Amino acid sequence: MKIISTNIGSPTTITWNGKEEQTGIFKYPVDESLFLGKTDVAKDTVIDRKHHAGINKACFLFSVDHYDYWKNKYPNLDWNWGMFGENLTVSDFDESKIRIGDIYKLGSVLVQVSQPREPCYKLGIRFEDQGILKEYIDYGFPGTYVRILEEGEVKKGDELVLVEQSENRLTVKDFYQLLFMRKKDPSILQLALTNESLPEYKRERLKKYLPKI
Repeated sequence: MKIISTNIGSPTTITWNGKEEQTGIFKYPVDESLFLGKTDVAKDTVIDRKHHAGINKACFLFSVDHYDYWKNKYPNLDWNWGMFGENLTVSDFDESKIRIGDIYKLGSVLVQVSQPREPCYKLGIRFEDQGILKEYIDYGFPGTYVRILEEGEVKKGDELVLVEQSENRLTVKDFYQLLFMRKKDPSILQLALTNESLPEYKRERLKKYLPKI
């Protein structure tokens, strides 16, 4: 796995439900390295800090491998890396194999996979079609957020090197699908509830799906 593009955004004004607001989802490639801090990417734009950035969402990674699929569905858009709002566009990044809790060395940074990206209306704004939200959920490869264990810089060409694989076998894709299952798969639910690398509030919300005794 290798970084193909480093991306940051500037505040962009959009109109949603008749009101103007700003977003940082419009990210584009930059030539310089990025500093990954504990709660965000330096020089990047984060408007809604309730739902973005923070310890568990410090940086967002998305796979190069999914771009062709989406380009075929939305051929009329102005395509570039960063289209999904990711800070790092990465090659050979497979959410069906990468586990929640896996630790990677990336440039001078140590990161831990924390949770998949869940789409919101701002992705629909970027794609000029709110229908992408359901498509994104159904496709099942959402990219992932990471927490920063050791701060530092990353640049285009840096490799993601697995340092420690989580003993809990919950993959990013497994957990993403679990979130949207009407009837939760008991085995995946148990993996999620026992995965301490998942944010605690995520695990707390899932407890209501445990069988009543």
